Amino acid sequence: MARSALLNVMVQAALKAGKSLSRDFGEVQNLQVSVKGPSDFVSQADLKAEKIVRDELLKARPTYGFMGEESEEIQGTDGAHRWIVDPLDGTTNFLHGIPQFAVSIALERNGEIVAGVIFNPATDELFTSEKGGGAFLNDRRLRVAARRVLSDCVIGCGAPHLGRGNHGKFLVELRHVMGEVAGIRRFGAASLDLAYVAAGRLDGFWETELSAWDMAAGLILIREAGGFASDMKGTTDIFGSGSVIAGNEHIHKALLDVANRPVPTR
Repeated sequence: MARSALLNVMVQAALKAGKSLSRDFGEVQNLQVSVKGPSDFVSQADLKAEKIVRDELLKARPTYGFMGEESEEIQGTDGAHRWIVDPLDGTTNFLHGIPQFAVSIALERNGEIVAGVIFNPATDELFTSEKGGGAFLNDRRLRVAARRVLSDCVIGCGAPHLGRGNHGKFLVELRHVMGEVAGIRRFGAASLDLAYVAAGRLDGFWETELSAWDMAAGLILIREAGGFASDMKGTTDIFGSGSVIAGNEHIHKALLDVANRPVPTR
């Protein structure tokens, strides 16, 4: 696949940060860990990875803005472009030695995501996408799965935990979805979950209480792989709502309907 200069910059930043994360993942028990909140950890590995990504991206495009999970947003002088970065999505997995985590980098132009990179250094899987150029896993073209009915589908989700999210609302959504599908999976890194939808590994995905850096790169991957994504109300205000629901045309619609069913009253 041919990559643009901008996508090459993103890929190199992700690979360099991933190399740093791989070293720290090998010594996960020795990492210095601080606590940001209940069950929400940040490690020195996380902070190092963000600095690597930020330095690489801003060295190549110093006028672009930068929004990352672990630092204050940088307002670029460009005005039209912004990097949206999660340097370590799946931090809890990482700190528990579970090899399901990723560096996620997206480029936003005038409010639209136009390129995305998601890299899992533990598996050496690099997901890339540019607007109009398709979505790829390493050098293989991706398409969303073609299943048309929920009963054939494996659906990914996020699940709230201690101190986060609306547990009762999620349990209602889960109750509705689990009765309609072949399987439910919760892997713990939203960027990779969205990449898995693009790759056809998951037929669909939904989660709430997310931030832009969790979703941005995954959204363009899904769309360039022929899929659909919206917020939980079916609108395009994904970042504003902090929610996402995705799949191919048929599964996106069906999952949207099922997840939003009203709570039955007695």
